[in-house]
Amino acid sequence: MASSPYPAGTVRALLATDLVTEATRTALLARLGAPEYEPQYFDAATYELLRMVAARLFPQPDREAPIELAPSIDQRLFTGGSDGWRYDVLPPDRETYRLGLGGIRESARVMFGQYFELLTGAQQDAVLRAVQNETAPGPIWDTLSANRFFEELLAELTENYYAHPLAQEEIGYVGLADVPGWTKITLNEKEDREPEEGEMVNW
Repeated sequence: MASSPYPAGTVRALLATDLVTEATRTALLARLGAPEYEPQYFDAATYELLRMVAARLFPQPDREAPIELAPSIDQRLFTGGSDGWRYDVLPPDRETYRLGLGGIRESARVMFGQYFELLTGAQQDAVLRAVQNETAPGPIWDTLSANRFFEELLAELTENYYAHPLAQEEIGYVGLADVPGWTKITLNEKEDREPEEGEMVNW
């Protein structure tokens, strides 16, 4: 993603204040300090495929350590959780992801004769664009809506990305300061806790 106009450290500084409830602080600090993840639901190869798909849809060239988006999906499917919605043309989430990732793998082989993981970035983008446009080859897409799967995947990756404190910092979001007390709620008003671009707030 693009570099942020907001100062690095904004979120960590805010988390150290009494403007954030303990439950929110605990959850967000856990995301900041998440250890290396071992897949629980997907096999290693499929999990790596998901990671690489996520990296193409959410490139993070400015981050030394990119925000990992695949763990939340793997963990949700492992526990049988739901993200709260799905298209009625899609099967249950576990089956959707199993088929959809398999379809991406198939399409890569048909289009370029190689595993998705071994393609160039431009080739990977071409495969994903074909899935989005419902022009991707492969028999799996005869039974699974490619476009709907792509939308489901992109929506969940987006949710996972912006649930991370560093992504929230990137856009100047301070709604994580969830202790009651927000009073400036009309247009063009800002609370003292909200940063200006390029300026660190002293809370």
